[in-house]
Amino acid sequence: MLKLSLEAIELVDAIARHGSFAAASERLHKVPSTISYAIGRLEEQLGIALFVRQGPRVSLTAAGHEMLREGRWLVAAAADLESRMRQIATGFEAELRLVHDSLIPTSAFSHDIRAFEDLNCGTRLRIACETLTGTWEALRDGRADLIVAAGDGPGGGGYKAVSVGSLDFAFCVAPTHPLAMLQRPLTRADLLDHTAVVVGDGARSMSDRTIGLLAGQRRITVPSMAAKIALQAEGLGHGFLPRACVRAALARGELVELSLEEARPEEGFWLAWKTGTAVGEALKWWRARLQRPLLPDILPAA
Repeated sequence: MLKLSLEAIELVDAIARHGSFAAASERLHKVPSTISYAIGRLEEQLGIALFVRQGPRVSLTAAGHEMLREGRWLVAAAADLESRMRQIATGFEAELRLVHDSLIPTSAFSHDIRAFEDLNCGTRLRIACETLTGTWEALRDGRADLIVAAGDGPGGGGYKAVSVGSLDFAFCVAPTHPLAMLQRPLTRADLLDHTAVVVGDGARSMSDRTIGLLAGQRRITVPSMAAKIALQAEGLGHGFLPRACVRAALARGELVELSLEEARPEEGFWLAWKTGTAVGEALKWWRARLQRPLLPDILPAA
């Protein structure tokens, strides 16, 4: 049987914080002799001195410091566990996994995260991001409870999706790019003559999705929209960019928008979750919270 209990750790912590048995007893509303006896008994059982006695004042030994360093974490973890058990009994999940498209910064959900944390419901929040089809795949494969995803979901159903907005895209290049010199709507042949910059799809098993990319197109694949914008501003390629993200860069002349013979339609974004399974209170809260117009207003402007 373990000789070290959570109660004993809390007692040692109180003495260490207040500097004496008498001060700790006052704080804990216990008789000083009771605390002195409990610590003496604990040290005897452990075979370790936890305190150095200097008259009425006491200080931790090296072993005592080590015990508290880990012990305080154990006490906090136990309190957290109790809280989770109570809250989970009321219908809140142990964990809620939100996965959003990488185009959206996690910071865009700061107000929602703060409001959820204020519930103090005991549900751990795990947030991740995926790119394009990878977001839908996370929902399909059970790696997400709720997603904010771009484009249409996979066939076969099993989920519900609610529109949360759409994005308008502009075809952009640096002002020094050869395509910017043509002074006319660009053709497919024009685009094939130059390198495109594309964001890599995060899908692991579902088919990759490429947007605005022609068959046989030379390309540079980057991990994020921010990287795509940066490379195109450097003149290293062309491609469609969310107008909301590059409005300022276009105004500054860092990028120029060109017209194409074949325009690209707006991209829809969806809030989606699986159907046919039990729904916890945390998922209900997040579903209700995020069923509002999200795009394009939550995107950062470059």
